[in-house]
Amino acid sequence: MFESINILNLVRSAALGIASSLIVAASAQAQTDPLPSWNDTAPKAAIVAFVEKVTKQGSPDFVPEPERIAVFDNDGTLWVEHPMYTQLAFALDRVKALAPDHPEWKDTQPYKAVLEGDMETLAASGEKGLVELIMTTHAGMTTEDFKKVVTDWITTARDPRFKRPYTELVYQPMLELLAYLRANGFKTFIVSGGGVEFMRPWVDQVYGVPPEQVVGSSIKTEFRMRDDTPTLYRLPQVNFIDDKAGKPVGINEQIGLRPIAAFGNSDGDFEMLQWTTMAGPTARFGMLIHHTDAEREYAYDRNTSFGRLDKALDAASNAGWVVVDMKADWKQIFPSK
Repeated sequence: MFESINILNLVRSAALGIASSLIVAASAQAQTDPLPSWNDTAPKAAIVAFVEKVTKQGSPDFVPEPERIAVFDNDGTLWVEHPMYTQLAFALDRVKALAPDHPEWKDTQPYKAVLEGDMETLAASGEKGLVELIMTTHAGMTTEDFKKVVTDWITTARDPRFKRPYTELVYQPMLELLAYLRANGFKTFIVSGGGVEFMRPWVDQVYGVPPEQVVGSSIKTEFRMRDDTPTLYRLPQVNFIDDKAGKPVGINEQIGLRPIAAFGNSDGDFEMLQWTTMAGPTARFGMLIHHTDAEREYAYDRNTSFGRLDKALDAASNAGWVVVDMKADWKQIFPSK
């Protein structure tokens, strides 16, 4: 009987030892995995393989650190862009905040549509109506005043579906990717169709990207003295649209180096991906985020008026761009609360 008990105790001890070893091994793996929110599928393997070959001394694909430039689209690539761009939500809230000083807006489009929540009429106003809203809500103040307005809004605004701050609706796998690249000597830039001065107040805190590494659309500014203080005043005039073919132009003007890695999610990023990957002998990497997860986020791509991914998705295979299936390739979408 005692012998049976001893054998049973030995079996239990061995089982506990194995379990402990497995826990330690799993913990060690979690600590060494730079991309824990990515499933072990082809996109993750492609990222790691690319980083290893461009950072390995003596490799034919080695790229010196000063040339390790990676560019990321923002809307739909780093954070949620559906059902409307976050900057548009900001503009709509600004119209409502400014409305008491503009009683004429009650009968003037596109402001009337915004105040009445008539998104169909607002959409019908087209690009002209949206540009008018942006000019009205983003100009007529100094750059410092605008920075404060953006900071106050981004701190308090909540997404209507997820009930979380917009800065919490960033993609956890992409945050890990940004950190992984920087840990391997990359300089990470945001290249977005969104307003550069809308993004700069918060990107460092949210993405770890300093404001000087943001390329975006802009409105014109001019130097003015105000109460003996030099300021930059924002004018209601478009300066530069950093979208589609404008993205390579913005990269060249503001970064001055051709990236070796580019990450996007729509046809608006097509030319940026071409500019990055079709550039000669240096190893290069292109990736598209495909929104396929209607349950955890949104699902949209072809034949939609929003976030179209026709041209880029068709070109991905021949161009060698990696396509991330959000539903299949990401363990989680947003950071844990």
